[in-house]
Amino acid sequence: MPSTTVKLIAALAAAPLVIGLAACSAAGAAEDDVVRIGVVGKSDPQWPAFEEAAAEAGIDIELVDFADYTQPNPALTEGELDLNQFQHIVYLADYNVSSDADLTPIGATAIYPLGLYSLEYDSVEDIPAGETVAVPDDPSNLARALLVLQSAGLIELDGGGSIFSTVDDIDEANSKVEVTPLEASLTPTSLPDVAAAIINNDFVQDAGLTFADAIAQDDPSDPNALPYVNVFAARADDAGNKTYLKLVEIFQTDPEVQAGLLEASGDTAVALTTPVDELADSLATVEDDTRAQG
Repeated sequence: MPSTTVKLIAALAAAPLVIGLAACSAAGAAEDDVVRIGVVGKSDPQWPAFEEAAAEAGIDIELVDFADYTQPNPALTEGELDLNQFQHIVYLADYNVSSDADLTPIGATAIYPLGLYSLEYDSVEDIPAGETVAVPDDPSNLARALLVLQSAGLIELDGGGSIFSTVDDIDEANSKVEVTPLEASLTPTSLPDVAAAIINNDFVQDAGLTFADAIAQDDPSDPNALPYVNVFAARADDAGNKTYLKLVEIFQTDPEVQAGLLEASGDTAVALTTPVDELADSLATVEDDTRAQG
C-alpha cells in the first residue's frame, strides 16, 4: 500500500523517561531467561493479564515502564530490552530511518482512534475562529493529528495532507484555528489554556478524561490504516525468536489480555492479528517514503 496516499487513522504510540530500567546486555534474556518488554502504561489492565498468561506458558517476562515515546526504541536497539510494545508502524519507520536502526514488527496488537478533546466546547462547531488547538509534536503523531483536525473542518492542509504533514502545510487562510505543537504528554495539561487538544490514547485517562469525551476522532476501521497499527517490535536478528512469537500469540489470543486491552482503551481499541509479512511490507514502504521526504 503506497503510504503516501495514507490519510487518517489510528494509534499510537508512546514513551520518554525510563522508570526503573535496569541495564542488561543484549543477551540478557538468554542469560537469565527473562524477556524484558518496554511498554507505556504498565498499570493498564492488559499487562497484568499478559504477565500471568505468559507465566502459565512458562515464559518469565519483565515489563519495563516508560513515560514518553523517545526511549523504548533506543533501549531495544542497545539490547536493554528484548521487545517493546508501544508504537505504530509510522513511528517505528521514522525511528529506523533517523537512527539507522533495524527494529522490525513481529506481531500486531491493535489500532486506536486519535481524539480531539476540549474542556470548554462540546463540539468542533462551537470552537470560535482564531482559537488555538494543541497537537503532539512528534512527527508521526503530529501529521495524524493534523489530519484529524482537517477531517473535523478546523484546518485545511495543502494537497489534502499525508502521513508526513507538518504545521508548514496548514493553509492558514482557509483554516479556522491556530495549531500549537507540544510534547505529547503535555497536550492534556494544555487543555485549560487552549480551545481543544489532540491527546494520545495513553494520556487520556491520566488527564481525567474518558474516550467518550472526544469531540472528534479518526476512524480506525479505514482500510488505509495499516501504517497506524500498533506492534510488538524486536531487533531484526530476533524476528524469528520462537519465545517472542509465542508472546505475541498469547497477547493476541488470551481472553483476559484482550479484555484488558479493551478496558484500557475505553472499548475503542480494535484488536488485530495482521500477518507479520504485511506489517513488514508496510514498514518498508513507509521507511522508503520517509527517506524520500528527507
